[in-house]
Amino acid sequence: MSILVNEETRLLVQGLGKVGQFYSDLMIEYGTRIVAGTRPGKGGTEYAGIPIFNDAHEARAEVDFNASVVFVPAAAAAAAVREGAEAGAKVIVAITEGIPALDMVRVKTELRERFPDVTVIGPNCPGIISPEACKIGIMPGYIHKRGPVGIISRSGTLTYEGVHQCTVRGIGQSTCIGIGGDPVVGMTFKDLLPLFEQDPETQGVIMIGEIGGSAEEEAAAYIRDSFRKPVVAFVAGKNAPPGKRMGHAGAIIAGGKGTAAEKVRALEEAGVTVVENPAEMGAAMQALL
Repeated sequence: MSILVNEETRLLVQGLGKVGQFYSDLMIEYGTRIVAGTRPGKGGTEYAGIPIFNDAHEARAEVDFNASVVFVPAAAAAAAVREGAEAGAKVIVAITEGIPALDMVRVKTELRERFPDVTVIGPNCPGIISPEACKIGIMPGYIHKRGPVGIISRSGTLTYEGVHQCTVRGIGQSTCIGIGGDPVVGMTFKDLLPLFEQDPETQGVIMIGEIGGSAEEEAAAYIRDSFRKPVVAFVAGKNAPPGKRMGHAGAIIAGGKGTAAEKVRALEEAGVTVVENPAEMGAAMQALL
């Protein structure tokens, strides 16, 4: 069973400019059903057979969609997430990098109150893919293979690394989700792990974290108390000095909190197999399966 997206997903592309067009072509090639796009001032036109509307509300009046992907520039991207939810998208994938943290705090709080059934993935993420069913995002589809391992990651590049390591070992993936590297994201490890726990296809999970924040520690507490499937984890940034940002806006050690050592300790105490090197993720999962 796929998590959140599947063959029945009908996708709205918010921000069907040059970047959105490039990745829409790849999503369509993978088999994703894109039913509409938005681009202010371009309503009434189309791209590659995709009807374009001025906004998501106009699209809703003409087309039935249940998910959206946001390629809107950072200054307006949080508003686009809100607009997608108001128009009826149940899964919203925000690819955009550089969205102001305060914008995401506001929209996340608003969606929790007004649209509690809406799932937001990202921002600053590669997206979500259920191999051989549906791809929403910018990940390379060809490295994925349908199978029993779920992958959740704060890092886009390391998501692909974990996927490839599994695929070359003949281990497919149920669903792979890049949750994003910003301080404020829609879904966290703790939010998504229950979905993989309930999924009969998923037999194990690879969790890729990094320094900064407390998402890994919160996930460790959930795994210790409620998760019964094997988990392999890698935490990036163990050599990053305190106070220095490592790649992502959320990957910064502040006030002595959010260090790799703290995260590794919490995960190991929860029974998670933590690897020291990202090159070991696939082999570790293969051994557990």
